Amino acid sequence: MTAPLNVRWLGRVPYREAFALQDALFTHTDRQYLLLLEHPHVFTHGPSAELDKNLKCIPEAVGAELVKVNRGGDVTYHGPGQLVGYPILTLAPKHGGKAGPADTTAYVHGIEQVIIDSLTELGVAGASRFDGYPGVWLGVNEGRPRKVCAIGVRLTRGRTMHGFALNVETDLTYMREHIVPCGIAEHPVTSLREEGIAASMREVADVVARHVAARFSNGEVDRRDVAWVHRPEDLSPFSRGAGAGEKVRLTGRLAQAGVTGGIAIEERKPDWLRPKVHHGPEVLETKKVVRDLGLVTVCEEAGCPNLSECWADRTATFMVLGERCTRACGFCLVDTRKPLDPETDEPARVAEAVARMGLMHAVLTMVARDDLADGGMAHVADCVRAIRRRSPLTRVETLISDVKGTDALDLLIAAKPDVLNHNIETVARLQRAVRPSAGYARSHRRGRGDVGRPGKHRCRHRHDRPVPASHHEPSPGCTMGRACRVRAPEVIR
Repeated sequence: MTAPLNVRWLGRVPYREAFALQDALFTHTDRQYLLLLEHPHVFTHGPSAELDKNLKCIPEAVGAELVKVNRGGDVTYHGPGQLVGYPILTLAPKHGGKAGPADTTAYVHGIEQVIIDSLTELGVAGASRFDGYPGVWLGVNEGRPRKVCAIGVRLTRGRTMHGFALNVETDLTYMREHIVPCGIAEHPVTSLREEGIAASMREVADVVARHVAARFSNGEVDRRDVAWVHRPEDLSPFSRGAGAGEKVRLTGRLAQAGVTGGIAIEERKPDWLRPKVHHGPEVLETKKVVRDLGLVTVCEEAGCPNLSECWADRTATFMVLGERCTRACGFCLVDTRKPLDPETDEPARVAEAVARMGLMHAVLTMVARDDLADGGMAHVADCVRAIRRRSPLTRVETLISDVKGTDALDLLIAAKPDVLNHNIETVARLQRAVRPSAGYARSHRRGRGDVGRPGKHRCRHRHDRPVPASHHEPSPGCTMGRACRVRAPEVIR
């Protein structure tokens, strides 16, 4: 394998979001990835797990989820202080050639050796395998075996997913009192911290990533890190349960992410950067339609410098669900005071504006509405349907929030917008600084062809309606072929 290993530290990610991202990478790309992360408290188990014997608690009572997954093994635990690694790799056939199954035993052996070599480098003595038991163990030769790393993988058609969980500074109560880890009652678990190794999570992740790359990609690495420090003060008041409030300021967070210099906000910008504003008759006409119907546009609320250019072309992005947002993204000017209730007649007013402006392609965006149970998805879906009733040939694009990763997205999917759009805004390294209330893995999950359903690719177009012939770039897996214009993006660049 000669392709570089794309190593991504994702921070602390809920298990279901990380699984959906894994599944998208496993299914829709042949690039080589190593996802490194921590999970909030969660118990996972394979189909053959004996939960009646090995699950000793009510997960909700100890602040954990219980998730069934498509891997081998019994119940296990993931949580803060545990380094979880998901290698998503394409392996060569075990008998050579270009086709045939990969060698599962050799792959698991390779992952074990990666962990053993990493622990040895970190100063852990006696890391080894333990005959008859999966994972990586300490103290086997001294007759006092204790498990430090669990391994559970899936390998199908030469492609891998799931991986390993290495206890760095894990709260072992979850494995000692609440479950029988991997169904192994006769031998205890341990962690690096309990073994006297003071390495930080970052140091351990760096060492493990290097050894995975050495074994599976000849040492070639493309590395991107999302967030190493999670602080409540980085979040919007809504995201930390405090209701509405002031914006979280961006400058300090960017400096901590290593971004310095640039142009101060009060400094006059270079001429080449300054847009030319022309309020001609087309702009004034668009403004009149928006004002007459009492609508909100992101063009105005977010202070877009290109407003006059777009409005001159009779194009506006309607922002529904009000003009107050529950997030605190550092780049945005949208108001963050307490949101008002959604206006029930807004879908009809948006549809009327689309008709008056004669739009063939309407764009709807939204403020994040974490205060609503469905994140506002039912309201956006109503807007899509209202436009369809008023202007049947108009294509509708929706630019939406991440809905906090919930299945409320299905409400919008049912309305079949022509394009379902979600912005990730910035590179992995700056996610926590720029959009701390969102999630990098969560956004990638929403941005793939699964459209909210891990493992299922769907084109974002409604193909029961006319699609202009000029739109000729097909999505992978789209049955309309060259009549489709949307191309599924690569992920986690």
